[in-house]
Amino acid sequence: MEREVFDRMADVDLRHWWFVARRRIIARFLEEHLPRGGEPLRILEIGCGTGSNLPMLQAFGVVEAIEPDGGARRIARDRFDVPVRDGMLPDGLDVPDGTYDLIVMLDVLEHVEDDAAALAAVKRKLKPGGRLLLTVPAMPWLWSSHDEAHHHFRRYTAGRLTGALSAARYTIRHHSHFNTLLFPLICAARLAGWITGRRGGDDAMPGALANRVLGAVFASERGWVARRSIGVGVSMLAFAEA
Repeated sequence: MEREVFDRMADVDLRHWWFVARRRIIARFLEEHLPRGGEPLRILEIGCGTGSNLPMLQAFGVVEAIEPDGGARRIARDRFDVPVRDGMLPDGLDVPDGTYDLIVMLDVLEHVEDDAAALAAVKRKLKPGGRLLLTVPAMPWLWSSHDEAHHHFRRYTAGRLTGALSAARYTIRHHSHFNTLLFPLICAARLAGWITGRRGGDDAMPGALANRVLGAVFASERGWVARRSIGVGVSMLAFAEA
């Protein structure tokens, strides 16, 4: 991603409605789907960015992270007491094979040109029966300047995402769209951007009231996403077993 994108992310990712609500959705999903009791899980977040997900993941086990951008990696290390190492998908994951109970990739796969090779590489790092949780942007027709600024190669359909996981020989345990309730509003905002030619990003920090309302609406989907497969939404989640 562009340097200014990471700088902006570090400034807002602990309080912006989208980041906060996505963490609440992921935490609820993991509470519902991870095994309870036993030894602490060994968890790896690939593409941790500036690190805002790391404290949430620490509630579920011992967390490590990989981030290819040096500036973002330094920010994550400085903010949180988690080891964050350099690495790149698909061929630059300098961690042992067969090590992790859970690997998390939150809006990462769309940044990798060869997503099939990336998923195969990640699978090698999981223990037998280990789980992969990933989120990606959905609906290719929603492509916008946001995707370009974030250096996305694609937005996903459900068929593209589940097909890539199946080709890498994962067993898919759950998949669902999310960010569904705000879908009409986001569509309207993207349409307005196309009509007016506005090139600004849609991740700027809104006012306090709007931030609270948008976050509450988005996060209210967490129970649905954990238990049902929703057919429409701005993003998608998949949970798969090695």
